[in-house]
Amino acid sequence: MEIIGKFKIKCELKRHLSPSLVGTINRSLPVTGTIHMLGTGCVYVESHIESGGDRTRKEFKKGDIAFLSVGHAFCFFHKDTTVGKDLIPIGKILDNVEDLLKAESGDEVSIYCDIG
Repeated sequence: MEIIGKFKIKCELKRHLSPSLVGTINRSLPVTGTIHMLGTGCVYVESHIESGGDRTRKEFKKGDIAFLSVGHAFCFFHKDTTVGKDLIPIGKILDNVEDLLKAESGDEVSIYCDIG
């Protein structure tokens, strides 16, 4: 993931968390959008991806990545957080999770697969 003009954060999608959804996401990359804030523990990026999953939860740890199927949004957690909606866990932030605190609403973001 890259906050364009600011920084990159290495992330990993984990197929075992939601095989169908992660497969759909991988086939749909790259995704570009705008950063939005969700409370004090999460930033999210809306997408064009329409898919669901059956293993949802509301509690997430710092570094978790989840997908909100109703809003077609990727959610990136920079602290332990409980949310009001059921989200589908899909991966982890591997490094620089604190950089999410530097993101601002309206920042342009690109979510892509960086092979190599």
